[in-house]
Amino acid sequence: MFSKLLIANRGEIACRIMRTARRLGIKTVAVYSDADRDALHVDMADEALPIGPAQAAQSYLDIAKIVAAARDTGAEAVHPGYGFLSENPSFAQALDDAGIVFVGPNIKAIEAMGDKIESKKLAAKAKVSTVPGHLGVIKDAKEAMKIAEEIGYPVMIKASAGGGGKGMRIAYSRKEVEEGFASSKSEARSSFGDDRVFIEKYVEEPRHIEIQVLGDKHGNVIHLGERECSIQRRNQKVIEEAPSPFIDAKTRAAMGAQAVSLAKAVGYDSAGTVEFIVDKDRNFYFLEMNTRLQVEHPVTELVTGLDLVEEMLKVAAGEKLSIKQKDVKLTGSAIETRIYAEDPTRNFLPSTGRLVRYKPPRLGTEDGITTRLDSGVEEGGEISVYYDPMIAKLITHAPKRLTAIEHLGNALDAFAIDGFRHNIPFLAVLMRNERWREGRLSTMFIPEEFPEGFKPPTPQGDVRDVLVAVAASIDHLSNQRRRAITQQMHGEPVRFAETRIVELGEERVRITMEGGLDGPLTVMLGGERAGEKKRKINLATDWWFGTPVFEGTVNSKPVAVQVRPILNGYHLTYQGVEVATRVFTDRETELMAKMPVKMRPDTSKFLLCPMPGLVVSLNVSEGQEVAAGDALCVVEAMKMENVLKAERDAKVAKVLAKPGDSLNVDAVILEFA
Repeated sequence: MFSKLLIANRGEIACRIMRTARRLGIKTVAVYSDADRDALHVDMADEALPIGPAQAAQSYLDIAKIVAAARDTGAEAVHPGYGFLSENPSFAQALDDAGIVFVGPNIKAIEAMGDKIESKKLAAKAKVSTVPGHLGVIKDAKEAMKIAEEIGYPVMIKASAGGGGKGMRIAYSRKEVEEGFASSKSEARSSFGDDRVFIEKYVEEPRHIEIQVLGDKHGNVIHLGERECSIQRRNQKVIEEAPSPFIDAKTRAAMGAQAVSLAKAVGYDSAGTVEFIVDKDRNFYFLEMNTRLQVEHPVTELVTGLDLVEEMLKVAAGEKLSIKQKDVKLTGSAIETRIYAEDPTRNFLPSTGRLVRYKPPRLGTEDGITTRLDSGVEEGGEISVYYDPMIAKLITHAPKRLTAIEHLGNALDAFAIDGFRHNIPFLAVLMRNERWREGRLSTMFIPEEFPEGFKPPTPQGDVRDVLVAVAASIDHLSNQRRRAITQQMHGEPVRFAETRIVELGEERVRITMEGGLDGPLTVMLGGERAGEKKRKINLATDWWFGTPVFEGTVNSKPVAVQVRPILNGYHLTYQGVEVATRVFTDRETELMAKMPVKMRPDTSKFLLCPMPGLVVSLNVSEGQEVAAGDALCVVEAMKMENVLKAERDAKVAKVLAKPGDSLNVDAVILEFA
């Protein structure tokens, strides 16, 4: 085994690899850009070297700098993680030339499978089921439109060297092919340095299911079952699970056999993933092979009991696989959620900022249920505009799928992050979605379930009662605490009103409270409307002021409600519901009703930049008439190009930005007449 390992990556995957290396007694070397000088992976490593500016092309994608760092520190091997140079054969070759081991497959396998066009040809030759399409390189948009019409809409335009949803577009018409072809090529060029794209038939109602394979340098290849990765936004995975709730033993065996056959055909000798599109009848078609560790590898680790990073290191060191196919057993169910710095209410646009608060839920194994967090950040760190918006992965494992889902929902409720918008409320809502819980999935799940985009739900039913009870309890505990202040003035003791009114967003609920600081609390609510019965809610908690999460039980059921102070109250978050709460007396409520309401300014005449980013191109000029749906400009943020389109017919009055401008969120790009 190696004595020193360099990790050619950043963020959570760099930290994840370091944890295994440390357990194996391997010293680690981190590399970092100027933007990551104070990053967690730098602190975790035994050594750390700077490799250049924040832009990935001048740091994490600079082969010469990383090879030099490995040579200078005496690292015997380099693990590339995922993304960046992980599937770049030139990088593997440069390491080999320097006498340094690449922790990944051999160069021929990377070349064969890393090119999506060539990999499909090889898959077809190896008798692996493939999707109908045009596997040649397409020279221009005109040829792309012709090919799309021959295949039949809808089609998928994909970057040949792509991954992670970059350089990928679905097109339902000639116009969408023309637009998608240009943006796919541009995105592919900036992300991978390779602008080749191809077109294939888009399978409707598809599931994205992949097989994890593992091979060694002695010709042994096995598979470790499947992962369901169908819940995606912008062609990028959001939730993954193992095993799939849809795949039966017969289909699993068939998919696994084809994946192993393909891996053997290219002499695969590391951890890798063969991705398939599966239709509603369980017909499956080869999509691509990722010649690296996948982001979602933890769910496979939890159901198999294997450490895939350890297996990769052992294989790279020349060892044989320690298990055979018959030894692979899938136990229980594991679910992973990717936590992104993005705003689900604004079509998942990237968000950036400093981690003012970062308080994960309790981790570890208890009562047979495991909670795991793979993270590369810490409180006070910064989420940069230069890299992918994923900041952590929260994973649970339990004997049954629904148990893992329930536990993951509770863990998300207890995960407090402040400083920028993130997708935890969206994920918390997904965990309670009936279609998700029943396993009725497809890659169109998010647009089908949220056709008008994601809007945080309003408090209703049991969720409403929990929020009312928590708001009332916090106010009551605050009153009790003030009552206990020492050296108060003598005189008539302060008496707090027995009845209070909880303002929950636009709703007002009358309640009474019992209990104190050192015991259980009881909230009585309801009974105001004719025929409505009063309801008693019992709470038990050890929450104290300033703690970001109110944890305890409500009517004996465990709950975690996030608590953020606001003027005269608290902003509460629970099961994806976000609401401002205030508790008043009757008189205070009367006075509050007389307060003026501040109206938001009208911004309908402006195109505002929805996230911090770089203006790539402008498609319009002053005086131009535009129709609803027309592309207005392209803004790049976190390695993704975002096309901003007109929401209605209008005339451009002023153009206030130009290509190359770096804009903050809500900066004005265009003004309409």
